[in-house]
Amino acid sequence: MKIVAKTDKGNVRENNQDAYACGEFSNEVVWSVVCDGMGGEAGGNIASALAVKVVSDRINASYRDNMRDSSVINMLDSALSAANVEVYDFAEAHPDLKGMGTTVVCAIVRDGQAFIAHAGDSRAYILNNGNIRQITTDHSLVQDLLSKGKITEQEAENHPNKNLITRAVGVDKYIDIDFEHIDLEDDDIILLCTDGLSNYVSNDEILDIMSDGKYYAFADRLVNRANSNGGGDNITVVIISK
Repeated sequence: MKIVAKTDKGNVRENNQDAYACGEFSNEVVWSVVCDGMGGEAGGNIASALAVKVVSDRINASYRDNMRDSSVINMLDSALSAANVEVYDFAEAHPDLKGMGTTVVCAIVRDGQAFIAHAGDSRAYILNNGNIRQITTDHSLVQDLLSKGKITEQEAENHPNKNLITRAVGVDKYIDIDFEHIDLEDDDIILLCTDGLSNYVSNDEILDIMSDGKYYAFADRLVNRANSNGGGDNITVVIISK
């Protein structure tokens, strides 16, 4: 398995409130976690960095070869729930940081399967043979309106409240986490990203950028395109492939 990743503050923000980590175990098992912090300059940085550390530490401490699928899902649930507690308690202990939080999208890939957990609007995609499919469903106000048929996809693209999310790590004492368990095809590529990519680079552009198979250039290209298209937010991408 191969992983390439990059994060960038973009063209507008003074600081990068995104954070990510990647790792691998024996038997071609890889994992990654991507977070996009919120709650002001200091709060966003702290929330995303803390969540990435807690999730990474839990995965590294808990993963074992030959874990059952249900155990992998339980491990992710425990890791993200622990991150939620840590971020929430840190904010409660520091009144100037109250309300800080972070999105999270996390993937473990093994034995031709992807286990994905997420909260917020950071996304996971699968790319294969010129097609791209979003695996996660945003936890956002705009997605709720779209799901209820109150706005069109075109209206969603330019909605003034596009940045309002309905679920995040650390904002409340408890968190609901969504999970996806996917069987992968041999040529599938997994893309994890923050909204600094998805809001500035279209699906067609992503497919075009990743069409030539030059795998180790993909992360740089995607970040560069987001910046050339405005770069109005921090940008983080992680790409996992065989």
